[in-house]
Amino acid sequence: MSTTKNESVMVSFGKAHILGVASALAAGVWLGAAEAPTKLVNSGLSPFAISLCMVAGVFTARWTLPTLLKGTRYVFADLRQNRHLLLNAILAGMLWAVANTLTVFAIRDVGLTIAFPLWNTNSLVGLLWGRVLFGELKGASTKNIIKVVAGAFAIVAAAILLGFSTIQGSGPHASHAVAGILAAAGASLLWGTMYVPYRKAYISGMNPLSFVTVFTIGELITCFALVLTLDGGTHAAIFHSPETKHLIFWLFLGGFVWVIGDLFQQFATKYLGIGRAIPLSNTNQLWGLAWGALVFGELAHANPPHRLLVIAGSLVMIAGAVAVSTAVATERENTSINDALLRECCRYGLDYDRAIQSLRGTPTLIRKDTRAWWDYAIVAAALGIFVYLGCYARVPALAMNYPWFAVLVSILIAAALWAGRGLWKANRFS
Repeated sequence: MSTTKNESVMVSFGKAHILGVASALAAGVWLGAAEAPTKLVNSGLSPFAISLCMVAGVFTARWTLPTLLKGTRYVFADLRQNRHLLLNAILAGMLWAVANTLTVFAIRDVGLTIAFPLWNTNSLVGLLWGRVLFGELKGASTKNIIKVVAGAFAIVAAAILLGFSTIQGSGPHASHAVAGILAAAGASLLWGTMYVPYRKAYISGMNPLSFVTVFTIGELITCFALVLTLDGGTHAAIFHSPETKHLIFWLFLGGFVWVIGDLFQQFATKYLGIGRAIPLSNTNQLWGLAWGALVFGELAHANPPHRLLVIAGSLVMIAGAVAVSTAVATERENTSINDALLRECCRYGLDYDRAIQSLRGTPTLIRKDTRAWWDYAIVAAALGIFVYLGCYARVPALAMNYPWFAVLVSILIAAALWAGRGLWKANRFS
């Protein structure tokens, strides 16, 4: 009887692993595309203003998508069950907002193709926190430990290689390389730490769709504070200049795209843990490279050695991420993770059965997903905002390769349908 029960548990965790991998890969595709609108820094907006506009889109999406998928009644019921996690969600949002602002500086100073791999060293930070706080890799097999260590060294080596290529390169960003690298490194540290509240929430049984609705409050407050304190206060150009109105739609859209990727990333963190979800979703660097090089032509004027270093660094970092993410948790490691879950349950008086079912991908908040009238009002308001901003939008004066743009957008849609269908069939996004 005990053997049968253990086999059932392993099957459940195996199913969760598949869901997590699919979610993380889809997250990589969407997160890679979301940073493309930050190319608008070349159009005169400050990084603080760009981050605020993106977060406005993020705020709208983080309330609209959960409403569409589950309804606000479900979301608020889940929040009531996990009130102790609300502060963690706000803190995570604040960390994200500062990190996102740093990425805009990094893109401005070293370009999208270079900045992406540098800040994706957040996988190292996530591995550390996952091991120390949640018992990830504790009791792991020797093979898995070797994969993680080798992958971590590969990521660090790739970051050094890419940093060297930026400093030695002759491109337009070379004179600002050091500032751009430091900004990307700061974003890496904050984004790696940001996953701690994620994991703490999901190991306690909270639904990612509920978590993100509170998460965005911290984002919005922090971005407003950055603009008010560091970008001219109430006199900042973003609040007054009519010249920026036609750019806001694209940044707003970029924030919306980022949320779709982040939702998949949230589910990946829930089902895979920090140490595996971050490296796998960091395949967004491949898609960031695709957008930067194929659509915006960032490598068009680079010399051959520069291009070789960028490509080699990207490939090495991807190899490291794959090595870490394919270290599938064994039964002994799952026992360590279960111990961390049990500690959370004892600390906050949570229902252990509900928490473990949620971690395996089984729905835990059983209620009919009914829609209230205000759900339709939320969706209508979001559409109204997009229509309003779209009326003022103009195609940015940036050189873009439109055939490649169409190809990458098609991949975006296919990835969302693939991963979304899996999550819906498995547990209705629970």
